[in-house]
Amino acid sequence: MAFEGLSEKLQNVFKNLRGKGRLSEADVKEAMKQVKMALLEADVSFKVVKSFINSVTERAVGQDVLNSLTPGQMVIKIVNEELTRLMGDETVEIELKSGNEPTVIMMCGLQGAGKTTMAAKLAGRFKSKGRKPLLVACDIYRPAAIEQLRINAEKVGVDFFQMGTSHAPVDIVKAALNHARSENENVVIIDTAGRLHIDEDMMQELITIKNEINVDHTLLTVDSMTGQDAVNVAEAFNSKLEITGVILTKLDGDTRGGAALSIKFVTGKPILYAGTGEKMTDIEQFYPDRMASRILGMGDILTLIDKAEAQYNEEKSKELEKKIRKAEFDFNDYLEQIENMRNMGGLSQIMDMLPGMGMGNVDLKGMDAEEGEKGLKMVESIIHSMTAKERANPDLLNPSRKNRIAKGSGVDIADVNRMVKQFYESRKLMKQMSGMFSGKKKGKFKLPFGFGG
Repeated sequence: MAFEGLSEKLQNVFKNLRGKGRLSEADVKEAMKQVKMALLEADVSFKVVKSFINSVTERAVGQDVLNSLTPGQMVIKIVNEELTRLMGDETVEIELKSGNEPTVIMMCGLQGAGKTTMAAKLAGRFKSKGRKPLLVACDIYRPAAIEQLRINAEKVGVDFFQMGTSHAPVDIVKAALNHARSENENVVIIDTAGRLHIDEDMMQELITIKNEINVDHTLLTVDSMTGQDAVNVAEAFNSKLEITGVILTKLDGDTRGGAALSIKFVTGKPILYAGTGEKMTDIEQFYPDRMASRILGMGDILTLIDKAEAQYNEEKSKELEKKIRKAEFDFNDYLEQIENMRNMGGLSQIMDMLPGMGMGNVDLKGMDAEEGEKGLKMVESIIHSMTAKERANPDLLNPSRKNRIAKGSGVDIADVNRMVKQFYESRKLMKQMSGMFSGKKKGKFKLPFGFGG
């Protein structure tokens, strides 16, 4: 889970603040001392930490905070606002040209940061919004990178352009633009070569493309797991190329937080998107306010709703609603809802976005995302061991059938009985919930994972 270490430390600090009825200036300064250590351990830039702590302390020791009825909550509110300001006060979207004139986007970054994959994810995102992207392979030093981009272009269903390794990148881009215009493609995404470290040859190649081609956006891809190093890379690229914005990759990994919390402050350029997984659809708009809430354990319901909406299919939802009302929800539907949840990022990402699920706020009573995923896999294994008739009609499951299913899925008969019992309880609950909403205006309420209106 992204920012797990930082999030846990900050929540422990604020748990202590909330426990006090009154706060003194000394209490605030002691808390800020602990916050400072947590940020430095998360590899946040020292000058960023210094500026952040000074801003929070100055606001938090004011009389309107210390004398308020809930001073601890007021301090948390200030920290949330300052974290948001640190990462960017507003969400920034890439501006695309109207009509068929191509918007040219040049991707840059070090080798291994996930630039080639992110280029394809970005193309897929634009395609889903009605655009017609073209992916252009300009890494002439690594034939494997060209092949990787071609494969990714196929995965997201967009056009791909390459001229091999014997032409200069700037000439490839010029030819690609002619191709885009002839095919009415209106977003051209250039995947440039990366290096293991910043060098003059790489920079000059990118500068040449910018000088000879009308590049609309220069996007820097950085590995968020590299912390302070990512900030140094961003500074170097920005000084040479005047980047438009930053894309963070691997935000689903063991991210300490240094890159996300430092880049905007250091470069002045916004974080535009974040990579949150290995699938081509695992790319999110970067919302500074939502990220601040997640770091502080306040959840991120808005992003969760966005993910649920992306999985929402009106026809399937209406069909499912009828089945739920008649208690005809079967194991095939159960499997489909598990897949929908996976497409939303899996159990760990969903838990990460739920308010109050942070370490310092609530006892999870044994709830563990990894254990939950294991449980879901066992459920899938049990259902896949059923016959088509059994999946469609759960009432067929007598003891002999359950024994066969247990052997086929490699689990104990007790696991099968438990899963079947939970299924019936879920079906009963969903029927009750659909009844709660039956008197409401049609379409006004939508239950999670496509469970209808």
